Amino acid sequence: MTTVVGVRFRNSGKSYYFDPGQLELRVGDSCVVETARGMECGKITFGPTEMDDSRITQPLRQVIRKATQEDMDNYQANRVKEQEAFRICKEKIISRGIEMKLIDVEYTLDSSKILFYFTADGRVDFRDLVKDLATVFKTRIELRQVGVRDEAKMMGGLGICGRQVCCHSYMNDFHPVSIKMAKEQDLSLNPTKISGTCGRLMCCLKYESEAYEDLLARVPKVGSLVDTDCGRGVVTENNLLKEQVKVRIDGRPDGDQIVFKADEVKVIKRGSSKEERPADAAALKGLED
Repeated sequence: MTTVVGVRFRNSGKSYYFDPGQLELRVGDSCVVETARGMECGKITFGPTEMDDSRITQPLRQVIRKATQEDMDNYQANRVKEQEAFRICKEKIISRGIEMKLIDVEYTLDSSKILFYFTADGRVDFRDLVKDLATVFKTRIELRQVGVRDEAKMMGGLGICGRQVCCHSYMNDFHPVSIKMAKEQDLSLNPTKISGTCGRLMCCLKYESEAYEDLLARVPKVGSLVDTDCGRGVVTENNLLKEQVKVRIDGRPDGDQIVFKADEVKVIKRGSSKEERPADAAALKGLED
């Protein structure tokens, strides 16, 4: 077991593990740490906690110190300088005609490095751009290409629910999301209704996926042949959340259907899943990562 604290940087939802050493750190404290990017200022998201060694990536870096007033002044000054760096970099991108979209700029705490984040459709040759920026800022320059989901996480925005997108507000990591999850939840397969601001499938499709998988295993599919107390019939409709099925009983009028609880029927032959139409498949292509 190892004692760790969680540190979060900027608006990123991910907390990174650090060794607190002999420092007394509490949630909300600002601290200075050294990362692969350089010296950074972050906030403690959870206090000293014993954690299994298998969950920690070694070597575990140590928190250097609690942030001083000078550190916080530098941090705030860097936020102002980042706005100017963003403007200058954008002008350089336009002047060189490079097909890339600038997303964000970060200064390390000691201003020894500036990181520029961008998106692009493919690989980009930005060597001349790096030279231009190094000439202007007289420090180390690093350009990092990120994906569209990372762009949404960094920039934020409102989802169709009206709230801040999950990836920007609290999510630590991205989880795989598939079209299958939308089908299992009986959602419209209209890409505009199941994709987020990033253009990929909404992360929230994952939240109830396991519950729906469990319900689907217990509730007969539409088209299943079942035995009931009223006779044998075919499932014409199911309600997963209520765990109910509507059955058309053999020998009864077509319009006469009876609702049963899922555990009140016995499946003789399971119905097959409906396949999306070619038009649906074409529209949904590219939504998954």
